[in-house]
Amino acid sequence: MKNKRTFLLHLLFVFYLAALTWIILFKMAISFDTIDHGIRSLNLIPFKGAMITNGRINFSEIIDNVLVFCPFGIYIGVLYRHWNLSEKVLSFFCVSLIYEVMQYVLAIGRSDITDVIMNTAGGIVGILGYSLLRKICRNERRAEIVVLVCAVLGSAAVSGFLLAVFYAN
Repeated sequence: MKNKRTFLLHLLFVFYLAALTWIILFKMAISFDTIDHGIRSLNLIPFKGAMITNGRINFSEIIDNVLVFCPFGIYIGVLYRHWNLSEKVLSFFCVSLIYEVMQYVLAIGRSDITDVIMNTAGGIVGILGYSLLRKICRNERRAEIVVLVCAVLGSAAVSGFLLAVFYAN
């Protein structure tokens, strides 16, 4: 049974990564024609640039960056328990950095170090959330089942949203 749960969690993790790629790189566009090409911007100063609107920090974008990477931390916490904290944090950092580099290279978005920082923070929040869940459940197996149920429900909701967006366009 554990192998089936682990397989399903890996499958849902791949689905999550595909959805994350669609959100970050393709800005939820249905067609490649609707993606803003030619935007090549690089910000290496944390919390400056695109995060600033009318001289104020745009907290909603920062919060979105944290939230979108929370599931990443949960999946890593469940699937790669044997990794130490540094390896887990490095995985969030590297994946986020790859997305930012791809945006720059493909000229399909603004590359921003703040995104890397906040995405990494989101992964850490996910790890902490999973650790808290394990304590609440008092059992790794129960915590894994809770994550699996939430992942299935979340994936179904995202799939429904994607279908609605697809059919609306």
